[in-house]
Amino acid sequence: MVDAAGLQTFPLLGISQGCAVSIAYAAKHPERISKLILYGGFVLGAKKRSPDERDKRNALVTLMRLGWGQENSTFREVFTNLVIPGATQHQKDFFNELERRTTSPEMAAKMFEAAGDVDVTSLTSRVRAPTLAMHVRGDLIVPVDAGRAMASGIPGGRFVVLHGQNHLFLENEPASLRFIEEVDNFLNA
Repeated sequence: MVDAAGLQTFPLLGISQGCAVSIAYAAKHPERISKLILYGGFVLGAKKRSPDERDKRNALVTLMRLGWGQENSTFREVFTNLVIPGATQHQKDFFNELERRTTSPEMAAKMFEAAGDVDVTSLTSRVRAPTLAMHVRGDLIVPVDAGRAMASGIPGGRFVVLHGQNHLFLENEPASLRFIEEVDNFLNA
């Protein structure tokens, strides 16, 4: 896609499990990435970080397979409350319905399992682009320590902890406003 757009160099943004993909791309194509921005990410999937995280991940996969596609959102609400615990009920209802309509139960489970198996730790030292990594302190899906470990493996990586608990930002919350400010400053430095 970047070739089709005619881009020679460009900043790259990775969010959540997209951080691992972005790190892999930046390591493989160091000449293409001018700056790397990572948010809410990890280099080592949850199933590889600890037995507790692995067990929690496996339980969520089971819930996804059993209840993701049902009209009743009870099973999806578990995932939603981990991703956006600070959301209003209206926002949670919207997200629950979005989950059901956009991804089948089997695909949701497969994607979640795949993210749990990620390991790009060996690639972080090959990233050459200036890197800004950010993470909310109270993230319930990806612990802030996973983000800190991600940033520490990248030469010169800068890590910023944001106040909040939502893995995905909600409009006008302090973490999203600080994120935008940090990105703006980083890109314009």
